[in-house]
Amino acid sequence: MKNITRAFVFARGGSKGIPKKNLQKIGNIHLVGHSINIAKKLKTIEKIYVSTDCPEIARVSKEYGAEIINRPKELAEDKTPEILAWKHSISYSLERDGFFNRFISIPPTAPLRNIEDIKNCLNALGENIDIVFTISKSKRNPWFNMVNKDKFGLISLLNKELSINRRQDVPNSFDVTTVAYSAKPEYILKNNSLWNGNVYGVEVPENRAIDIDTPFDLNVANLLFNADLKND
Repeated sequence: MKNITRAFVFARGGSKGIPKKNLQKIGNIHLVGHSINIAKKLKTIEKIYVSTDCPEIARVSKEYGAEIINRPKELAEDKTPEILAWKHSISYSLERDGFFNRFISIPPTAPLRNIEDIKNCLNALGENIDIVFTISKSKRNPWFNMVNKDKFGLISLLNKELSINRRQDVPNSFDVTTVAYSAKPEYILKNNSLWNGNVYGVEVPENRAIDIDTPFDLNVANLLFNADLKND
């Protein structure tokens, strides 16, 4: 069966860390624009949608060439599970544009990704894989140097199962990134947790996996983006 791939960019208007975060710019391109632009580079992607509750994000996204899914306010709250927005958008796409069998989410907060990251995420979605996350090596390892702090200020190891004294001996650990997520649409529609099926991880280097959540992250992303341009 031929693969039909549709890309989704989830960009709600509310953001506490950075006001209007998804409309901030890296290299004079809006964050939401970076996601749309990289999706447009992949010929295998049939349609590109932006799911948003914000009229300004909708207007800007249209200028970059995306179709808009108007997200209900109740699916755009701080505490709303992301999977509910995914379900809403997949249902919209199926009803409006018919069948597709590969979903990919390209969040605006990871603008330093490259096209190979997207391809690798999609290609990993095989017959026995329900969903693919992008991951990068953890900066801190829960088996070695992460601690709890009690009300008296005393700290203890977060994970006491292993007694490890050298970083070289700790098990590998990874952070889930916001570079991309691919999945089978029916898997998302049938589940209330992303972890219910066979979950695969595609590793992305740290320099391309930065997730913009604070003004500091935004500054770092700008520096890295500009440095890459100078090296080209």
